[in-house]
Amino acid sequence: MASELADVPDAEFAVLVSLWERGPSTVRELSAAIYPGGNEAHYATVQKLLTRLEAKKMVRRDRGSWAHVYAAAIDRDQWISRRLEAVAERLCGGSLTPLLTSLVRTRTLSAKERQELRDLIEELDADSPRRRRAKPPEPP
Repeated sequence: MASELADVPDAEFAVLVSLWERGPSTVRELSAAIYPGGNEAHYATVQKLLTRLEAKKMVRRDRGSWAHVYAAAIDRDQWISRRLEAVAERLCGGSLTPLLTSLVRTRTLSAKERQELRDLIEELDADSPRRRRAKPPEPP
């Protein structure tokens, strides 16, 4: 799927975003959301984009009703994770450290964002195998 992720142009990504925000939708509903006041050409464009996304297994189609309903087959968090892993692989030899360091240093983080990072690191430390072994056994 990594190569497919790289092959999602902005127009297809706009359809995915709409599905993430709206949930399962018909072509007409997506067309109206992406192209307010659009015409049949816009409808056909959205239909073609959905066909491409379905071929890439990024969306699923429910053919149970007359108007087919499409849903994202990958959630936003999965998308972000896979995209960042691909970027880390390409730019940093697979290491996330330079990527994360660069992201954090390029802008000022709010106090809340810094605390969220601290909490995440604490959570990751608590889940590490070394830390789990170091915990004393719980009393019976």
